[in-house]
Amino acid sequence: MLLGAPLGNVEDLSARLRRVLATADVVAAEDTRRLRRLAADADIPITGTVVSFFEGNERQRVPRLLEELRDGRVVAVITDAGMPSVSDPGFRLVRAAVDAGIAVSAVPGPSAATTALVLSGLPSDRFCFEGFLPRKAGERRTRLSELAEERRTMVFFESTHRIAACLEDLAAAFGAERPAALCREMTKTHEQVRRAGLGELASGAVDDPPRGEITVVVAGAPAPATTDDPAVLAAAVSSLVDEGVDRKEAMSRVARANGVPRRVVYDAVLAHRD
Repeated sequence: MLLGAPLGNVEDLSARLRRVLATADVVAAEDTRRLRRLAADADIPITGTVVSFFEGNERQRVPRLLEELRDGRVVAVITDAGMPSVSDPGFRLVRAAVDAGIAVSAVPGPSAATTALVLSGLPSDRFCFEGFLPRKAGERRTRLSELAEERRTMVFFESTHRIAACLEDLAAAFGAERPAALCREMTKTHEQVRRAGLGELASGAVDDPPRGEITVVVAGAPAPATTDDPAVLAAAVSSLVDEGVDRKEAMSRVARANGVPRRVVYDAVLAHRD
C-alpha cells in the first residue's frame, strides 16, 4: 500500500491514510524519525513493525518486504512527503510485487509535482514530470538541450544548493524569457511561489537563495512557425540534407513540422531544384 504523505501540513492527512498507517502490519518509511514525528503530530498509534526504506537500502529491503506481502501481511510504504515512487523510494517494491502477482494499492495524497503545477499559473492540460536533473553540469546541460523543444509544461525537482546553477542552465537552454515558476515550501508556513522568466528567476536565486523543498515549473516551448510557401519548404529540406539527413527523411520532417502533406513538400523541392 503506497501512502501519499503531506508535503508539510499535517492537516492534509486523509482519514484513510490514518487508518492504514495505524493498522498496517509493516510500515516501510523513508525516514523513521520523520514518520514518528508525523504520527505524533497527527495522533496516530502505529501498531505495526516500522522499518527504514530509503534510497540507500531500497534494493536490500525489497526481498524482505516481498516475503511479508506473500505471507498476507499489509505493507505500507510512506516517504517524507508526497507519493512514493515519484522521485522517492517505492518503484522497486511495486515492480517486484507486480511481477510476483501481488496486488498493489495506493492511498492517493499530496504530490509536489502536481501541487506546483497548479500553483504555477502555467498550462496544465499537458505536462511532463522530469524529476531531479543530473547533478553534474555537463550531463544536466545535455538533458536540457534534449528538452529545449518540449511543448508540454515541464516540472522539475531541485535541491537548495543546486537551484541557482539549475536555473542558469534552464535559462541558457530554454531562453531567459521562458515563463516559469519556482515553488518552495508548499503547504508550509513559508510557502512561496516566484513567477517570472527563467533569467529573472536565476538572478533572484543568486541574490536571494531560496530555501526548503523546491519544485520548478517551466512553460513548454512555443509552437514553431509553420508555412506552405514552396520556397521556404524547399530551403528547409535543403538545409537538413546539408546536415546529412536523407532527402526522403528531410521531406518527411519538413512536412510534419509545417503540417502539410509530404506531396506538397516534394512538389516544392522539384519546383526549386535548381
